[in-house]
Amino acid sequence: MHTFDPAGSVVSALAVRDGRITALGDDVVAGPDTEVIELADRAVLPGINDSHLHAAWLGTRWPETLLGGFTGEEAAELRAAILRAGEVCASLGITSYTEPGLGPGETGCFGSEVLEEYALLAEEGLLRARVTVLRLFGLLDGPSSLAGFESGLASPVPVSDPLWLNVGGVKIFADGIPPMRSAWTHHCYADGTHGSLLVGGEDELAAMISLAHEAGLVVGVHATGDRSIEAALGSLRRGDHVVHGDLVTGAQLARMASLGVGLTTQPAIAEAMRPMVAEALGGEVAGRAWPLAEMLGSGVSLTLSSDAPVVTPDWRVHVAAAGRLLGVSGVDGGLLRRLLRCYTTAAALQDGAAGWKGALTVGRVADFCVLAVDPFGVAFEDLPEVGVSMTVVGGRVVYSGEQLAAVDLEADAGEVAGVGGGEEQD
Repeated sequence: MHTFDPAGSVVSALAVRDGRITALGDDVVAGPDTEVIELADRAVLPGINDSHLHAAWLGTRWPETLLGGFTGEEAAELRAAILRAGEVCASLGITSYTEPGLGPGETGCFGSEVLEEYALLAEEGLLRARVTVLRLFGLLDGPSSLAGFESGLASPVPVSDPLWLNVGGVKIFADGIPPMRSAWTHHCYADGTHGSLLVGGEDELAAMISLAHEAGLVVGVHATGDRSIEAALGSLRRGDHVVHGDLVTGAQLARMASLGVGLTTQPAIAEAMRPMVAEALGGEVAGRAWPLAEMLGSGVSLTLSSDAPVVTPDWRVHVAAAGRLLGVSGVDGGLLRRLLRCYTTAAALQDGAAGWKGALTVGRVADFCVLAVDPFGVAFEDLPEVGVSMTVVGGRVVYSGEQLAAVDLEADAGEVAGVGGGEEQD
């Protein structure tokens, strides 16, 4: 069992009671009423935390994705879509995700009614994963106004248990994306333009960020162009993060690290969109886009994510893509550990939850996934074939080789589970 604690400890067993880890390794003692799950040669990792996943949208489209040839057929019922996305996430070992953009400025899969449905599902104990929501006071991939942002901040937030539904931040679309010639950049598109901000101007962007801070909220700024990232860094502070960062520069990464501003990026999207960026901005610019090696070495708190359903939510695919972006093949346990921390401990930090999730230590929530084999002995190119055997959230099995009925989180709250198996291989 890979704990992902600061020392990188590997243990043979863990015990769970009331949704929390109570003991690890040699301290685990199974009593007469303990339910024991023997894992044999399987491996345990902290639950995967996807820091940027549009779950309600995913639930309407799965198994199709936007870049995978979506046919246009979407489910309409929001509750069914969220529950379906929960099943997909559970089957992949995902125990937490950030729904990045719900609010009064949008409708359908991104409107306020989605947040209300999340609150109802959380209250009923039907969520299979912990959800962080960033509210959106404008249009997804579109414009927003300072007046609309201020009005949105005053709109009510449903009451919920923050361990399951945390609504503590906002998302601001500073610009678009390079393939659409809508990222704001110092580089020149083929038509002679440079893109522009979607919020009116730099003063409006700064004012929005300031208003969010005054309201005690963290800020995620969608910024793909180097110029929009530059503008956002003038106002962002520790705990905030830049979303995507396609054309981020080394100097900007250094500034982000010094400010304590995080970054979330998507390796599989980088692979898919690099040819499109080359068409829009030229091969030289495309070759410098998504500088993953610099991101990892910069000291920035980096999270990896999917942006599903733009592409698959499968973290194994994204980690394998990260390996290709870094020019790595074969087995590299040290690099794999760094990348998986981007999906666990760093993601928990971005959620403001580093003290209670993201790693397997005594007192933290019992969120973990069980893999068929230890991934640290698997070549990067073979990671997508590593099976997920079980997913546990708060001590509850939400996936076990097949889709399960919705889990009642209040039932048998005093149950103790002991889990054993899995040794270090790298």
